[in-house]
Amino acid sequence: MQVLQSGYKGLELLVELNLDRLISLLALGGALFLAAYIGAPH
Repeated sequence: MQVLQSGYKGLELLVELNLDRLISLLALGGALFLAAYIGAPH
């Protein structure tokens, strides 16, 4: 059980450290999608 808890804490730390990268990638993807949508001829 301790191994499972320590593994979860390690995974939680990785997610917490990389959350800003994930958010920035989502923001960049959203901006690119929005620019392509606005720039596309209708």
